[in-house]
Amino acid sequence: MGLFIRKSIEALQAEANQSGKQTLKRVLGPVSLVALGVGVIIGAGLFSITGTVAAGYTGPAITLSFIIAAIGCCFAGLCYAEFASMIPVAGSAYTYSYATMGELIAWIIGWDLVLEYTVAATTVSISWSRYLVVFLQGIGIDLPHAFTACPWDGGIVNIPAMVIVVLMSLILMRGTAGSSFFNGLIVFLKIAVILVFVILGWKFIQAENYVPYIPENTGKVGEYGFSGILRGAAIVFFAFLGFDAVSTAAQETRNPKRDMPIGILVSLLVCTILYILFAHVMTGVAHYTDFQGQVGIAPVAVAIEHMGTADASGVIQPAYPWLNKAIILAILFGYCSVIMVTLLGQSRVFLSMSHDGLLPPFFSRINERFRTPVHSNFLFMILVSLLAGFIPAEVAGEMTSIGTLLAFTLVCAAVLIVRKTMPDAPRAFKTPFVPLIPILGILTCLCMMCFLPADTWIRLVLWMLIGLDVYACYGIKHSKLEHDMPHRKGTMVLNVLGLVLAVLSVITGLWHQQTVGWDQDMTLLIISFVFAFTHCAFYMYRIWKNTHENTIR
Repeated sequence: MGLFIRKSIEALQAEANQSGKQTLKRVLGPVSLVALGVGVIIGAGLFSITGTVAAGYTGPAITLSFIIAAIGCCFAGLCYAEFASMIPVAGSAYTYSYATMGELIAWIIGWDLVLEYTVAATTVSISWSRYLVVFLQGIGIDLPHAFTACPWDGGIVNIPAMVIVVLMSLILMRGTAGSSFFNGLIVFLKIAVILVFVILGWKFIQAENYVPYIPENTGKVGEYGFSGILRGAAIVFFAFLGFDAVSTAAQETRNPKRDMPIGILVSLLVCTILYILFAHVMTGVAHYTDFQGQVGIAPVAVAIEHMGTADASGVIQPAYPWLNKAIILAILFGYCSVIMVTLLGQSRVFLSMSHDGLLPPFFSRINERFRTPVHSNFLFMILVSLLAGFIPAEVAGEMTSIGTLLAFTLVCAAVLIVRKTMPDAPRAFKTPFVPLIPILGILTCLCMMCFLPADTWIRLVLWMLIGLDVYACYGIKHSKLEHDMPHRKGTMVLNVLGLVLAVLSVITGLWHQQTVGWDQDMTLLIISFVFAFTHCAFYMYRIWKNTHENTIR
């Protein structure tokens, strides 16, 4: 089979049934999994982008955008649920791809997931630092800007962002049971504050703020009207990302075949209901135009200012001034759970790749006392904390979604493949209406990816090239499925793929520069060209070397 060799379902299920001190401890039940999913889904998206989307694209109809985005997530979630019940092993989409589409595709998606979780944890930790600064200012404590911002934002190092990453990593190293309890407590507090916001704000809803519910299109695609709702759905879709992290905890679940589908689908349902209620109250207490500009980044604060009655001069006096501080505090706690779960998912994917021999075995060693992959946790604690301390949030934030969408696309495609190639494989949950649901999932995710900017595609291509290098230099030689094969079949596909990515590096670089203007900074264009030329040389050399060796043989 070569580079497209597949890991058998039987081998994966045997791996899932292993026990002992060198295996992950099964401590999670359905409630813990739902809390895990809700903890990572409800985060920056709900508390930041809703105001901007309502003001610029949807008006009060942002609730419809949330429904459309949730339906798109549900397509992928149903596919994830089938695999999670069929292959209850840590690794998420990486493991599913290994069982259905082969090792090379599995490596690509696994490397892609590592990027997704890394930038997600980095982005949220930077945002957490900013909210901490605001909260402390509200109680009279001013932290020096030099130590709460990276050099690109006028500071020296973002210490709070680094500290929160270290703290969450240490909790994860201590054990999944403890981190699950901590996450459950945070999720309870976060949901409680959202419900308080909805309940207290409901009586201040002004019906006229919903008129018109769908503002008339301005003549430009995406600015109000039906096209605005669709564009809004594409943007708020990113507020749902994270439910796939539930599937990375399969080997720490007591009854994964039953509980994994429950964890994935129920967490999506809970978050969808909360999002719709939140958006309905937010656009009801304040007119959607009130969220325009910079204030739209903090829509909760704007809405709370409108929860009150007007005085003699017509100025609204907030009825709950204390709620603003409570919301910020909830965001701080809520972001903790997001950071923790993304770090957990990241280390579990790395663990699976190392266990398969595609990465050094050092990263798949389990601590006998805590029964956690402390080496992987430590690696990402250092990496993510350094990124959080020294790069701006915009750079990391742009990369958060594209990896997830690519993973969703491949998982939906894998369901189509596995239904044809393994129709009799045991599965506790089946995706309904196959092939319709997987096809709709693929189309939805690809459409969302098309809305992402060019520089996001550049960084994805460059990261994929680095990953291909690691696989070509290490993984291809150490794979446990064909570790004794001196010459593996399919290396020509790998080399050609490297050349294709090198060409894409040039194309995306030119696309980005054309978008921003040729008189703007060309750093990304130069980097893309350097990567393209060096990798063209590297993979051309590999092709020549393989051809020469085949001739000799």
